[in-house]
Amino acid sequence: MVSQNFNSQKVNWSEVENLIKILSEKIIATGRGFSSISTISRGGLVPARLLADRLGFDIILVDQKKITSDSIFVDDIYDSGNTFKKIINKVDHPSDLVYVTLFARRGKKFPKQLIFAKRTNDNSYIVYPWDKLEHKRLQKYSM
Repeated sequence: MVSQNFNSQKVNWSEVENLIKILSEKIIATGRGFSSISTISRGGLVPARLLADRLGFDIILVDQKKITSDSIFVDDIYDSGNTFKKIINKVDHPSDLVYVTLFARRGKKFPKQLIFAKRTNDNSYIVYPWDKLEHKRLQKYSM
């Protein structure tokens, strides 16, 4: 939900590519084998595609009712934890899930399954290159 104080931080493609590189290195460092990448269509689709390309995955599962623990789950940001709570209930072995995000909101308690590339500096809304129109729409309605 949009807050009254609508501060934002824009992220460019170069930074996104760097965050994807960091995430892919962290995923490889787990030493685990994964069969696919899972995501949600709102938020995780673009980062999931970029990670799939970097890690050599051909399969990206979107908005699945069930998620296997050998699938990497990708989202754009770990913020309130609401998406994680929804996803963890869909996983066959929740303790084995690897949940990756570009950003993790500073000041939040993170689940042990979370791998992130960078912490946010504050509570600013992160505007990704693919979110420009959504950001404009949200700004309009927050006033």
